[in-house]
Amino acid sequence: GSEVTQTPTILRGLKDSDAQMNCSHTKGATYLQMYWYRQRPGEGMKQVAFTTTSSSPEYSGDFSADKFSANKTVAESGSFTVKKLEAGDSGMYFCAVSQHSDTDNK
Repeated sequence: GSEVTQTPTILRGLKDSDAQMNCSHTKGATYLQMYWYRQRPGEGMKQVAFTTTSSSPEYSGDFSADKFSANKTVAESGSFTVKKLEAGDSGMYFCAVSQHSDTDNK
């Protein structure tokens, strides 16, 4: 079936270290776009980054490349890194993929 797989599902790491998550899918080569979201307890899901194989990552709102790194070089997979972990980085992180951009996605 067509599905998206993320490892790990919970971000863990030592303080001040970097933690990486990987995301892959079996939806086909036309799904070039990948979104990363963070959800903290009691909060809604917030988009952290958007990336494609053909352009630099875009970071949303208060999220920046200083703290996060989204990488995507092939259609079927990508990675996401939280740099220099601190207590405020805790939460659930999710990836999603799409075929075309949603201009209303904020």
